[in-house]
Amino acid sequence: MHTILAESTTSISELKKNPMAVVEQADGFPVAVLNRNQPVFYCVPAAAYELLMDKLEDIELAQLVEERKDQPEIKVNLDDL
Repeated sequence: MHTILAESTTSISELKKNPMAVVEQADGFPVAVLNRNQPVFYCVPAAAYELLMDKLEDIELAQLVEERKDQPEIKVNLDDL
């Protein structure tokens, strides 16, 4: 048994026939691509992928801020830069 992390699914055969139709039918959401009824990969539209990458970057930056919040401050004169 496998968890499918998308509301839409398609077969590899259908994806091969018309990949753009599969993406359009998903209305901007990811599509789980199945091989013999097993999920093998997800087809993610460019806009959704970009949003995902932005969110991952935000998480990484928040983690960096959390790690550095207790470090001592260093006074810097902007003219020295």
